[in-house]
Formats: sequence, C-alpha cells, structure tokens
Amino acid sequence: MFDSLSDRLSHSLRAIQGKAKLSEDNIKDTLREVRRALLDADVALPVVKTFVDQVKEKALGVEVSKSLNPGQQFLKIVNDELTAVMGEANESLNLKVAPPAVVLMAGLQGAGKTTSTAKLAKYLIEREKKKVMVVSADVYRPAAIKQLETLAEEVNAIFHPSTIEQAPITIVESAIDAAKKAHADVLLVDTAGRLAIDEQMMSEIKSLHQAVNPIETLFVIDAMIGQDAVNTAQAFNEALPLTGIILTKTDGDARGGAALSVRQVTGKPIKFIGAGEKVEALEPFHPDRIASRILGMGDMLTMIEEAERKLDKQKAEKLAKKLSKGKKFDLEDLRDQLQQMQNLGGLAGIVDKLPGMGQIGQMAQNPEVTKQFKRMEALIDSMTPAERRNPDVLNGSRKKRITAGSGTQIQDLNRLLKQHKQMSKMMKKVGKKGGMDKMMRGMGGMPGGMPGMPPGGKLPGGGGFPGF
Repeated sequence: MFDSLSDRLSHSLRAIQGKAKLSEDNIKDTLREVRRALLDADVALPVVKTFVDQVKEKALGVEVSKSLNPGQQFLKIVNDELTAVMGEANESLNLKVAPPAVVLMAGLQGAGKTTSTAKLAKYLIEREKKKVMVVSADVYRPAAIKQLETLAEEVNAIFHPSTIEQAPITIVESAIDAAKKAHADVLLVDTAGRLAIDEQMMSEIKSLHQAVNPIETLFVIDAMIGQDAVNTAQAFNEALPLTGIILTKTDGDARGGAALSVRQVTGKPIKFIGAGEKVEALEPFHPDRIASRILGMGDMLTMIEEAERKLDKQKAEKLAKKLSKGKKFDLEDLRDQLQQMQNLGGLAGIVDKLPGMGQIGQMAQNPEVTKQFKRMEALIDSMTPAERRNPDVLNGSRKKRITAGSGTQIQDLNRLLKQHKQMSKMMKKVGKKGGMDKMMRGMGGMPGGMPGMPPGGKLPGGGGFPGF
C-alpha cells in the first residue's frame, strides 16, 4: 500500500533540497507534483485541495532552523499535514460498557466483513485479553455463517449459531443473551452486505442498529475500490451512527487514496487496517506511522511492537548464548532465522517499515523473494540433523539426495551453503565483545546490512535474495 504515492512524493520533495528559505516560487513546482501524486493515488479532490493549501500556508516564509535544511523542514510540514488528514492519532475501540460490548460490522458484500470480524476477534482475544463471541446476522448467505464458524474456531472465539430462517434482530438478541450467560466481554456481529447500496439494505441495518444499540459500529471498507470507497463510506455514515472504519485489502492497493480521504469525508476515524487474508493480519491504524511510511521514513515503532509480539524470545536467547560461547552458527540456526523473518511478514513486511529503503523495498515485494526463502527452508529440511550441524560433511552424493528431496538444483544448494558461510562469519563477530559494531561495519551498514545484501543494497544474483 502507498508504494506509488510514496515514490512520487519522495521524488517531488527531493527537488526542494538546498534552498536557503522556503518561498512561493521555490515550492510551487513541488506542490504541483504533490497535488498530482495525491490525485493519482485516488485521494478525493476536496481533500487534496485542503491538504495542498495547508502545506503551502505553513511552508511559506518559514526560516530554515539551524538543525534542518529546507527539504527537511518542508518534509516535516508535509508529514504533519498527512498525519492530520488521517486523524492525528490511533483511536481504539470503546468497550467501556457492561459486558457484552456489542460491536456491529457493516459494509458492502466483498469488503471483507466476515474475515475482519474474525481478525478483530483474534486481536481482542490475544492483545486485549477479552473473551469474545461472534455471530453472523447475514441471513442471505449461508456460506457466510459457515465461514464465520470456521474462522471462530481458528481464532478461539465463541461462535453463536444462526440460520437463514431467522430474522437478523432475533439472531442478535439471542446472541446477546448467550454472551451474557457465557460471560463474554465482547460480541462481534457480522451483518449482511449487498453488491451495492440499496434502500432495503440500509433499512434493515438501521433497524438492527436501533434494536441492539451497539457501543461500536464499524464500517468495513475495501481500500482497492479507490474513490468509490469514499462515496460508499459517506452513504453509510449518513444512514448509521458510525464510530469507526476498518480499511481492508490494503496489501492489494499501491495507491492508498482511500486511507487519506475517508477520515476527512466522514469525520470518522480509521481504527484498523487489514493487510492480507491471514487472521492475524489486522493492525491498529496509527496516522503518524502511516504518514512516516508514505514519506519513506519507515515505521520502526510498529516493527518493534511486532517483534515483541511475534518473535520467539527463547530461541533468540538460546542463539545469543550459543554464539557467546564461541559455538558455530549452523544451518538449523539459519532456518530459525528464516522462520522468524516470516513471522514478521517476510522480507517485504520488514523492509516496508525500515526508513530509506527505496528500491530495496520494491524488490522485496517480488513474489520470487518469498519462493527463494521457501527454497532455502526446503533444502535445510531435506538434510539430516548431523548435516545441518556440520554442513562441511556434504559431499556429492549427499548433495544429490538433498536436492532431490527438496525439488531443487545443486546450484541452489551451493548458493545456500555460500550464504550460510557468510552469515557464520558475521555471527562469529557478534559473539565477541563489540561484535555487533564489527558486524555492521562488515556488512556495510543499512541498507546493505541485511544478510545476503552487499553494501549499497543491491541484491546479488541479478535481483534475487539472498544470493538466489
């Protein structure tokens, strides 16, 4: 998400470097490019106009401070305005009511309501420590009820059954009673969607809302429908007292205009964004962090939070102790590192949050990169424990057996072994006093400082990573 907009804005903002002062003349061309970039990203015209006017007003006549050059000063103004457009700060769910707190999920068919309901349940269970029940009031699609039941089991939420013969209000009232008896903290209600906004749909969801009086009414919107997303959000906002928005499928839209428009148009905060089909692919929406990512400044806070949550600390401590004792970094350790990286969303998920990654970020999005990691894991899995611990024993016949078992080629295995040898040397330095500094110098620092990336950040082997 935001790839295209990020590239355009970064290019536009470079033009203003080296000026002694920001003036109407020297920011005119840059502002024109910013305006075009926003419009091309599907940002609503009124939002673009307000944004550009605000940036211009704040930038004109601003003296360059001693610590910042004009480009940085202008970048800060753009960053602050992007953050303001998207809502300043994350707004969490309001669940401060006598349980169960009822949360109503609304939106068009295909926007991802059912999946988002399961994702939100997982988020509340794991990160908010809530007991969650889910129910489907979509009486038009039997498959939606079954889908929610399956997902509820996957995320460990309580599923309240419903059938297409029941009325939506009856279903939800029954679920509220069941949630009270089960001592559930939150009840998530998945509602019916339509292919387009119609009177019947709006009338039904209005009646349902009035009957159950939810504490939160979340509008689930597909980021990929661009400008139509804003119009749909506006229609729902006029029909229902929305409290927030969940923006879905953000991984499939490189433009990101919906995120920049929907808050301004509806006045309602984006509370979560979904990026991917997996049930864990839902994150709180932080406008300041998203603005930072759009401008190529990374999102280290989110990355740190994800690392705290998803990385296996015991494995990390075990590896640190092993290296400190002077033991070798073997292929089992390499496999663990690959799996840890996958837990953080793969190379693309990590690079996306690192500042100044530029073209490397685009290369990391290549599906071939994911295949290469899987190929490496498959090769290591095809080895015996003894071979993983001591790859020096790999002779010709062993190599043939390993590549046959993993469906790869001998050259793939040789590249993996070369890659492992390079990492072993780096890890040996980590185990010594001051080793981290030496390792970073040896790796050339970021962005070349990733395993398999030489200084300058170019991927070896004609764009592959790492070395494939």
